[in-house]
Amino acid sequence: MSHYTYILHSTTINKYYVGFTSDDLQERLRKHNTNHKGFNGGVGDWEIVYTETFDSATEARQRELQIKKWKSNIMIQKLIMKHRAAGSEHPDL
Repeated sequence: MSHYTYILHSTTINKYYVGFTSDDLQERLRKHNTNHKGFNGGVGDWEIVYTETFDSATEARQRELQIKKWKSNIMIQKLIMKHRAAGSEHPDL
């Protein structure tokens, strides 16, 4: 089973969301885009802009926390751009 750290972006609110999951990424995205309470509920235009795959949920969670500690959209954008420059918008999809 694969475990993922992922970054979503909403153009409506111009925000990033960092998370991790062991679910299928497209199913997780569908859940984010449903109308529910919480940070990303009701926005409806989240898209996956970055993913990393891990062998364990612990590793994926640790990476999520590492990215969240940056508290910087600039660093997140640099991470995304680095992978796009490498030739893949979604390196693990």
